[in-house]
Amino acid sequence: MSKDQSENRSDQAQGQSLGRVFTSVLASLFGVQSSRNRERDFAQGRPWIYVVVGAVVAAAFVLMVWFVVRMVIKSAGI
Repeated sequence: MSKDQSENRSDQAQGQSLGRVFTSVLASLFGVQSSRNRERDFAQGRPWIYVVVGAVVAAAFVLMVWFVVRMVIKSAGI
């Protein structure tokens, strides 16, 4: 691997902060992702980062719904 390629990869990794990935995943989850951001994600992003963050966000959403349902059932006395 040449020095230019390794510098390019490190630039891409730095441009792809966890906050930016998280924001992009949330925006796509709610269906409000802009075309510009989507194109940036596909151009700069590594797919596995988005898959991992997406899985974590989806799991957190499922756990939140489960918790709310348990609380409602408990407060209703069922």
